[in-house]
Amino acid sequence: MAETNPGANAGAQAPVFQLQRVYLKDASLELPHAPTIFLEQEAPQVDIQLEVQNGRVLDGIYEVVVVVTATAKLKDKVLFLVEAKQAGIFEMRGIPNEQFDAVLNIVCPNIVYPYLRANVADLINRTGLPPIHLAEINFEAMHQQRLAQQAPGLIVPPSTNVKQ
Repeated sequence: MAETNPGANAGAQAPVFQLQRVYLKDASLELPHAPTIFLEQEAPQVDIQLEVQNGRVLDGIYEVVVVVTATAKLKDKVLFLVEAKQAGIFEMRGIPNEQFDAVLNIVCPNIVYPYLRANVADLINRTGLPPIHLAEINFEAMHQQRLAQQAPGLIVPPSTNVKQ
């Protein structure tokens, strides 16, 4: 089986897991129907889409990006559209292969996500609208669902599905 963690040296060193940097990689905010949309009195319908991306930057250095798209609509008009990518750079060396995927897809997003939540709330608050506070996310459940979708013939019961 191919090694999934190229930085792992079997028994050579103690495992290293270190956050190098957290940064806002990209953010956009659109209010296409301002200012007239602010005169509407009804509550908007909000749709949140979330995704985790990751990749190797250098040997033992990985970038993990949590991406969110938040759309609020009043009837058929978009109140606002926020797209943001919050990223972290992590040094990960000597982590056992059986744990590496979980660290990359669960532990790292859990570290990055609170920064994304704060940035999205701040962006929306700057419009004069009440901020949207993104809910806590179970990245382990998201990761398990993604693994189940990749495994051929494995059926995931509907109760375990997590909206991404």
